Amino acid sequence: MSAPRWLEAEPTAFWLDRPDAPEPAAPLEGPSEADLAIVGGGFTGLWAAVLAKEEDPGRDVVLLEADTIAFGGSGRNGGFAMSTLTHGLDNGEARFPEELDRIEMEAKANLAEIGETVARYAIGCDWTPSGEIEVARAPHELTWAAEAADLYARYGYDVALLDRDAIRAEVDSPTYLGAWWNRSGCVMVDPARLAWGLARVARDLGVRIHERTPVTSIDGAGPAVGLRTRTGDVRARRVLLATNGFPPLVPAVGRAIVPVYDHVLMTEPLGPSQRDAIGWRRRQGLADMANRFHYYRITEDDRILWGGFDAVYHWRNGVDPRFEERAGTFDALERHFFETFPQLEGIGFSHRWAGVIDTCTRFSVFFHRAFGDRVVSAAGYTGMGVAASRFGARVGLELLDGLDTGRTRLELVRSRPLPFPPEPLRSVGIGLTTRALARADRRRGRRGPWLRLLDAAGLGFDS
Repeated sequence: MSAPRWLEAEPTAFWLDRPDAPEPAAPLEGPSEADLAIVGGGFTGLWAAVLAKEEDPGRDVVLLEADTIAFGGSGRNGGFAMSTLTHGLDNGEARFPEELDRIEMEAKANLAEIGETVARYAIGCDWTPSGEIEVARAPHELTWAAEAADLYARYGYDVALLDRDAIRAEVDSPTYLGAWWNRSGCVMVDPARLAWGLARVARDLGVRIHERTPVTSIDGAGPAVGLRTRTGDVRARRVLLATNGFPPLVPAVGRAIVPVYDHVLMTEPLGPSQRDAIGWRRRQGLADMANRFHYYRITEDDRILWGGFDAVYHWRNGVDPRFEERAGTFDALERHFFETFPQLEGIGFSHRWAGVIDTCTRFSVFFHRAFGDRVVSAAGYTGMGVAASRFGARVGLELLDGLDTGRTRLELVRSRPLPFPPEPLRSVGIGLTTRALARADRRRGRRGPWLRLLDAAGLGFDS
C-alpha cells in the first residue's frame, strides 16, 4: 500500500508561501501613544486601520500583530468572500427575523464596498465574482438545494438550481446529483494578497504597523488604555481587539468563543488534460451540503484547494502549532478528494496546513465592550469572516466612537451569543455535537435527540 500523497506536501499555508511575500514590519520598541490601537493583523484589524484613516486622516493609529500580517485565519482560509453577515440566510432567519432585510442590505453593500476598495487601491488579489455552488451528493440534499435556492431568491440573490447534468457541465464529479448556485453572493479571492494589500494601503495612509509584537496584557484603569508587549507599551484612547480564535485579552470574549482547527490540502497545478477532465472553467467556489462538509475552489494557477469536514477542538480552547499536524484528518481529506474527483488520480499535493476558526454559538460576529466602552472586541465569525470582517471593523469603530447608527442599532450588534460552558462540559458538548452531526449525515439528514435539544435551546448547530 502506497504512502498518502499528503505526506509529500509542504506543511505551510499555500497563500503565505510566496517568494514575494512582504517583509515583516519591525516590532514595537519602547513606549508609544495613539488615538486608536488595533490588536490583530488579520482582516478585521486591517480593515479597521484602513477605514479609521480614510474617515479621519488625522487620527493616530497603531496596529500590533503577534506574528506577521495574515498569519492566522486571514491567511489560512479558502478565500470565499461571502456576502452573508449571519452565517447564511437560514441562520439569519432563525436568529434575526425582524431585521434580516436590513442586515442583508448591509451585507450586500459591504461586499460591494470591498470590491470597490480592491479596485481603488489596485490590490492584486485575484478578486473573482464567480459565486458559490453547493452540491447535493445524497438524495435528501436535493430537497435542501431547492429550499436554499428559493430562500436566497426571495432575498434578491441571483440563483440557479442545477440538475445532475447541469452541475456536471460546470464541474464534473460522479458524486454530484444536483446543486444550487448563488451567483451574486460570493467572490473568490486570494486571501493573503488581500491582507497584504490592505496592510500596504494602511501604511500609505499613515498607520504604524508593528509585527511580531504580541500583546501580553491590557489595562483600562487609567485615563488611557494600556497595552503591554515584551518590547514596549502603547497607551491609546481607544482599542479594537481583533484576535480571531487566539486567546483574547478580555476573559468574557474567551467564554463566548471556541477555537476549532480546520485542515486544508492544496494540489499541485493541474495539467491541461486534468483540467479538461473536470471542467470548472468559471472558477466558482464549491461546498458540500452535508453537516460535515468540504469546501473547495480552484486557484488562478489551476490548483485545487480542498478543506473542511473535520472541525477539531482542543481542551481549554487550546491553540498550539502542534495541533496543525493531524494525520487522520489529512488522510480523510485525501480520500474524500479522490472519491470526488477520481479522474485526478495520481495528482500530488503541494501544501497542507490548518487554521483556527473562532466559533460562537450563533455562528456570526458579535461585539463586546469593556473598560467604559473604550475597548471593543469583534469575534465569532465562524469561518465566514473574509468579507464579514469589514463589517465587524466598521461597527467596531462606530462603537468606539460612540456613534448611534443604523448598524449599531441592529440586534445583531447589540446582542451577545450564549457563552459556552466551562470545561469539562465544553469538551463533552462539542464532542457530542460532532458525533451527532456525523450520525445525521449517515441518516439522510435526520437530526437525533442531541441536535434537536440544541435546536430547542437556540443553538441550532448545522455545520
